Amino acid sequence: MARNVASVMQELAPEDFHLLSGVEHGMRFSEWVNREKLPQFSRLTPEEVDFRLSRCLDRKLVERKTIQYEGVRLRMDGYDVLALRTFAERGTIEGFGVPLGVGKESDVYEVQSYRPMALKFHREGYTNFREVRRERDYTAEKEHLSWFYTARKAAEREYEALEALYPDVSVPRPEDQNRHALVMEKIDGVELSRTRLKPEQVRPILKMILRELTRAYELGYVHADMSQYNVFVSEEGITIFDWPQAVPADHENAEEFLGRDVRNLFGYFERKYPGKVPEIDESELVAAVREGSFEHLAELE
Repeated sequence: MARNVASVMQELAPEDFHLLSGVEHGMRFSEWVNREKLPQFSRLTPEEVDFRLSRCLDRKLVERKTIQYEGVRLRMDGYDVLALRTFAERGTIEGFGVPLGVGKESDVYEVQSYRPMALKFHREGYTNFREVRRERDYTAEKEHLSWFYTARKAAEREYEALEALYPDVSVPRPEDQNRHALVMEKIDGVELSRTRLKPEQVRPILKMILRELTRAYELGYVHADMSQYNVFVSEEGITIFDWPQAVPADHENAEEFLGRDVRNLFGYFERKYPGKVPEIDESELVAAVREGSFEHLAELE
């Protein structure tokens, strides 16, 4: 877990980070980096590489395998360490806190800065690269780049979307991004899937979410992964998060993704609050989001 990595960082010397960065550099060319090339990639002497490699192996930051040669590659914890060190050097984060959410495609932790923040590590492709490769258009073209390239591209895409949307759309404020990780505002609230709305709250909350999707579309983005798990509800309103799959509004499949987002959203409300959600033609809803006009949809009032 990343919390353990945060404590490991205190044990590492600058030369250990040189070794890890060297392995990362070598993995641009092959999945397993030839140990003999590590002095070149890390700019350490062969003797220093041996010592630092042993330390990083003991801390499970890298792993090795004998193929035609002795190969070394980063483990997930090693990649986490490199991102954390960059954030620390930039002054983005000063301390590590409790887990906020751990899932198949990301781990989120509270971190300390000038105020509490959220640190998100993308894990796309780490456990099932082939499945993610089928679903994402930013996966690596070369198999050897695998999960860490895919996770980095996911973090970059999400950060770019948040920068474009905040503050006009109710999304977490982006703070910083490096490799497969991003730091953003910590959002107070409860995940929509875990809330039980009062009958009179159902339509107003649904309309709030639709209006945020409309603003996002106006600013050039479709969420493309909308669900009850990507919305926080609080007394102040709603916040939409998890944007790594976002696509530009002029994407060839943008309208299809927008329709799926709307369908997923309505499907959830219909299942959880039967009879409280109006029956509206999906094409009407998609047109309303696209055109930014809900006035003619009296059913939502």
